[in-house]
Amino acid sequence: MAGRGRIHAMLRAARTGTALCAAAGALALALAGGAQAQDKPAGKDEIRIGNVNAYSGPAAVYAVLGKVPAAYFRMMNDQGGVGGRQIRFITYDDAYSPPKTVEQTRKLVENDQVAVMYGSLGAPTSSATLKYLNGHKIPHIFIASGATKFGDQAAWPWTMGFQPSYQTEGKAFAANILQTRPDAKIAVLYQNDDFGRDVLKGFKDGLGDKAKMIVAEASYESTDPTIDSQIVKLKASGADVFMNMTTPKFAAQAIRKIAELGWKPTHYLGSNANSIAAVLGPAGLDNAKDIISSAYLKDANDPEWKDDPAFKKWNAFYDKYLPDADRKDALTVYAYVAAQTMEQVLRQAGDDVTPANIMKQAANLKHFRSDLLLPGIEINTAPDDHYPIEQLQLIRFDGKQYVRFGPVIDSSKKR
Repeated sequence: MAGRGRIHAMLRAARTGTALCAAAGALALALAGGAQAQDKPAGKDEIRIGNVNAYSGPAAVYAVLGKVPAAYFRMMNDQGGVGGRQIRFITYDDAYSPPKTVEQTRKLVENDQVAVMYGSLGAPTSSATLKYLNGHKIPHIFIASGATKFGDQAAWPWTMGFQPSYQTEGKAFAANILQTRPDAKIAVLYQNDDFGRDVLKGFKDGLGDKAKMIVAEASYESTDPTIDSQIVKLKASGADVFMNMTTPKFAAQAIRKIAELGWKPTHYLGSNANSIAAVLGPAGLDNAKDIISSAYLKDANDPEWKDDPAFKKWNAFYDKYLPDADRKDALTVYAYVAAQTMEQVLRQAGDDVTPANIMKQAANLKHFRSDLLLPGIEINTAPDDHYPIEQLQLIRFDGKQYVRFGPVIDSSKKR
């Protein structure tokens, strides 16, 4: 995922009229009429949108990525829907387990008959459904992951990511290290799946013939209880730069363990796990000082945006539709922007909300700007470009908030 994004803060169930139903370990949210909507057949008066997310398991901090669009689409329904159609959003829990993702995705397509899969979470989980959804010609769009493969329109024409790719971010970190620490000794911690390997590849590609600067690597499984032993091993390598390519739970653990060991490397942290509320806070703000990450979204914690009309609108949305949301969590900005983009796709689709036209419109976004994107960053797609956001800016945590530095980095011409 891009922005800022995230650990122990799970958002309580939204008091929005959305129906939460648990069945066989799945969490289903049905909009446009509450629980009764589940029995309503698809037709000219509704658009069915499917989603799979981690409401339990090791990535449950990302539950907000299902709850925010549920609330956002409810708001749209209250405003008349799209072209006279109400939006029915159905989301199931996969506990961040690829086999469960496949099961829940099949249920959404074959039983719920969704027209589009939107915003599903994760690289390993979403990867497990690529062949199935492309084979059934179901749009699989705005996946909450920066895995580069989700922009490979030649291989997966019905698939599209959303945030800047992990490889883009890895290259940006590498460029900064080469510029500021040319003699660095680098230690890398990464998740042993498509996510971790993707950002690691981008990082090594960015270092080029200087990849020998990496003196130690350690991986972990998403099911591991801790990564303490990996951090001890990496510190012992003598590294003075640490690349933290992890998800929120493990990012917070790494920050705490580094402080406990008295290790003081220059610390780079992926944007998917850089939330102040969900990661840095639980890890200890003092421990997180000077961490470098990247951003493409405005930060709700930054006083620079205190009087920004975009955040006033954003706050009004949460006040009415999701009042319990932790607005310090960058995921609440990310999920809102992704939902805005899905709304734009549906409005461009007009009366033709078939899967084919929804996919066509997703691949035809021209200079679309959510007002919560950072200045100079916009969303563009094309039939041969399934990377919606290809710009980012480096940020540094000062102990209270992130501070942007350097220029906006545009990777659209550099893949």
